Amino acid sequence: MDQLAPEERYSPYRVFSAEEWAGFRDDTPLTLAEDEIRRLRSLNDPIDLEEVKRIYLSMSRLLSAHVETSQRLFAQRKIFFGAGDAVKTPFIIGIAGSVAVGKSTTARVLKELLARWPSSPKVDLVTTDGFLLPNEILRRQNLMERKGFPESYDIGALLRFLSAIKAGMRDVRAPLYSHLTYDVLPGEFVTVDRPDILIFEGINVLQTRDLPSDGKAVPFVSDFFDFSIYIDAEEALIRRWYIDRFMRLRETAFRKPENFFHRYSQLSEDAARAIAEGLWANINLKNLRDNILPTRPRADLILRKGANHLIEKVALRKL
Repeated sequence: MDQLAPEERYSPYRVFSAEEWAGFRDDTPLTLAEDEIRRLRSLNDPIDLEEVKRIYLSMSRLLSAHVETSQRLFAQRKIFFGAGDAVKTPFIIGIAGSVAVGKSTTARVLKELLARWPSSPKVDLVTTDGFLLPNEILRRQNLMERKGFPESYDIGALLRFLSAIKAGMRDVRAPLYSHLTYDVLPGEFVTVDRPDILIFEGINVLQTRDLPSDGKAVPFVSDFFDFSIYIDAEEALIRRWYIDRFMRLRETAFRKPENFFHRYSQLSEDAARAIAEGLWANINLKNLRDNILPTRPRADLILRKGANHLIEKVALRKL
């Protein structure tokens, strides 16, 4: 069954074209400028103000409704439990999808839009990259070629971080990652202090694990989410975007001697492209097929991109 097919009778989603989705913007104001969009978008991502108007303003309005409803429910639970000093916990939005599909751009644009609501909520953004095991450990465990796969993350640290956030704790630290050195930064952290909204972005954040036979609790990362988004596209398109980005980076960031991938900038164009094809086929495609794509049906909202890297279809889970 294709759950994203509009005519599918048993789909748990309502599916809209980008044009239909744009109509749900209502009177949501555009609070971003073109130069801000250029700053927020990732390499090779063509998002502009028109795409923000078409897709993101309706998303902002939808998420606003979910956050407000969650806050009302929290207030009602305080009354129910008689807990006058209960700490309000952040509304957590998870964003998943393949490498090169545009997760980071979506996360950054949403962060800016949500923070500019009239109520001026505090919005933080954390990625799962910092929770990857350090390269030293990955090499020791022969996992460097499975970096980004579920087993390459410190799941315990991920769960402790999200549990602390949901418990309303102050000054919760998340480890930082460097895309320059392609490794976790030892002893460097970002501090998250009771935001109203936390956006948590990563390729495998909707991942599940085998359930125990004894019925004991096995928390998943997504158990802490109040809303989840999956960025989707055809496999062939993601491959093209990944390789195009790799070739662009070869001419820019990879040229820095301290860059982990500096050696690729010294190769001929054909040799570099062959490396990119191999990385895609042997690592990223396997991760997409085996781990990332199977989590798509768990998302509340699916954004389907077309060949131009812009969203052409939106699927929203039915209530």
